[in-house]
Amino acid sequence: MRLFFINRYIKQKRLKSLLLCISLCLNAQAVDATEVIVSANAVGQLKNSHKLQAIFSLRTLYWPNGEKIKVFVLPDNNAVHKKFVKEKLGMFPHQLRRTWNRMTYTGTGQPPITVDSIEEMLDKIQHTNNAIGYIDRRVEGESIQYFNAP
Repeated sequence: MRLFFINRYIKQKRLKSLLLCISLCLNAQAVDATEVIVSANAVGQLKNSHKLQAIFSLRTLYWPNGEKIKVFVLPDNNAVHKKFVKEKLGMFPHQLRRTWNRMTYTGTGQPPITVDSIEEMLDKIQHTNNAIGYIDRRVEGESIQYFNAP
């Protein structure tokens, strides 16, 4: 009988530890969310998250005001890129790469401009008109604007 209570106590402790780990992981993911950024002159051009997938898969090439969109991305193996594609675009990174490759090989388009780091992404978005990209955290800057999906 005593062994039964000891086993039950151990299982409850393990369950509490597991729940604690899950809640910590969920909180860490909420803090570590990706942010879609656009250059200051492109503010208001992006209305909803459905347009976001069209822009990054290069089906939409122009902002509603007629200006050409300049898309910047991180390398395929970058953790922020993978998270962005899964969370914001609702697809897998290899699906997005396949779309870009198809456009390149058929001659119907060029892939987005790849930058090597978050800092380079910030610099490109700040200094390029009609640009869009993503980063792993919010930063303050008057030439960077954030897209918040409704």
